[in-house]
Amino acid sequence: MFLENTINRGRKHGWIEVICGSMFSGKTEELIRRMKRAEFAKMKVEIFKPKIDVRYSEENVVSHDQTAIRSTAIEHSSQLLILASDVEVVGIDEAQFFDEGLPEVCNQLANMGIRVIIAGLDMDYLGRPFGPMPHLLAIAEFVTKVHAICVQTGNLAHHSYRISEGDSLVMLGEKESYIPLSREAFNEAMKNKKQE
Repeated sequence: MFLENTINRGRKHGWIEVICGSMFSGKTEELIRRMKRAEFAKMKVEIFKPKIDVRYSEENVVSHDQTAIRSTAIEHSSQLLILASDVEVVGIDEAQFFDEGLPEVCNQLANMGIRVIIAGLDMDYLGRPFGPMPHLLAIAEFVTKVHAICVQTGNLAHHSYRISEGDSLVMLGEKESYIPLSREAFNEAMKNKKQE
């Protein structure tokens, strides 16, 4: 479990927290929860998302259950250094869609005394590490892996299995495009797909 540090609040102590898991596991919901707690503590916060993610809103980060928080959509991770230089807590949603420079930017922000909270898919629809997420997981002080429930077995799910057509790595979608599957169900589904 991560530590919400309030000791020596006047001093700058930065760190990186990563919330990861499959689709429908509650990553964004947890990110929003942590950001709202920081706001409640009267900390200066800012949340960012990739410009390509307009599924629910262009201005807000929105969870699958429609919980929302105001955000800024950006094209490149380097923009974070300019836009977040005067805040205490930075939130980043859908980190897997950002460029490979994101881990270095997050390190710089943490070194400036900023608490950085990142949410993203740790694996793509084929079960491979996704974008900058493996690097972010390696450099984070705190990692929280959340799980969905497998729609086939009822067990914990950590795979986002694509049920729609297409083989593009980045394909925004919801329940019409993806389902959460356990390891067993995912391996079976991938085996069946290869046989088709």
